[in-house]
Amino acid sequence: MWKSSSGLRLISTLKLIRCASTAAESAPRLKTFSIYRWNPDKPGEKPTMQNYQVDLNDCGPMVLDALIKIKNEQDPTLTFRRSCREGICGSCAMNIGGRNHLACIWEIDKDVSKTTKIYPLPHMYVIKDLIPDMNNFYAQYRFIEPYLKKKNVTEEDMGKKTYYQSVEDRAKLDGLYECILCACCSTSCPSYWWNGDKYLGPAVLLQAYRWLIDSRDDYTYERLAEFQNKWSLYRCHTIMNCTETCPKAYN
Repeated sequence: MWKSSSGLRLISTLKLIRCASTAAESAPRLKTFSIYRWNPDKPGEKPTMQNYQVDLNDCGPMVLDALIKIKNEQDPTLTFRRSCREGICGSCAMNIGGRNHLACIWEIDKDVSKTTKIYPLPHMYVIKDLIPDMNNFYAQYRFIEPYLKKKNVTEEDMGKKTYYQSVEDRAKLDGLYECILCACCSTSCPSYWWNGDKYLGPAVLLQAYRWLIDSRDDYTYERLAEFQNKWSLYRCHTIMNCTETCPKAYN
């Protein structure tokens, strides 16, 4: 079939563009990650930042993908928590680029000229590398007794009865019960940094409110009495870092 010279030039140009695009895709896009490292087996050594390079052409889009790739292919000693990879369990909470996030749902910055720095959640004791000690956080959660409490119920009857509530009362719990206890909010809060041993922090206070307004619970006033002190709600200074870092966008 006859082709005009202009048509041939167009085909040639398209081939060149396609070849250039393929070459660009195959060229390595090396992204540098600077990761906090500390080994409890060497307590005399100070924490350090260790650099790793990952080819973004051969890596998933999320920060957790890069961490898993580094651990599997470069450094098996790199330690971090992870589980669901879907933003549900809260295990992979860490500080990425100066802000608390879940590594599994936070996208890698594609600008390869910039180094992404990764630290454990701030102002918590570090167990190893990117793993914070969550014991104090969980102890505070236990303090609020995060479960349904009923009066005039014998031990034999516990767990044998279903307690119903209206559709309207159930709707009041939306935006509260879904908290995954990742601690991104609490560890971004300056009030929690200053008084983490006393101040319950935003995550636990959110959960406390969840049980306070549950229409099925019989201990509303007793629960309220536990918070009539300066170390609970009134220690919040409305800095609002918590709402900025919450992966579920709760307030």
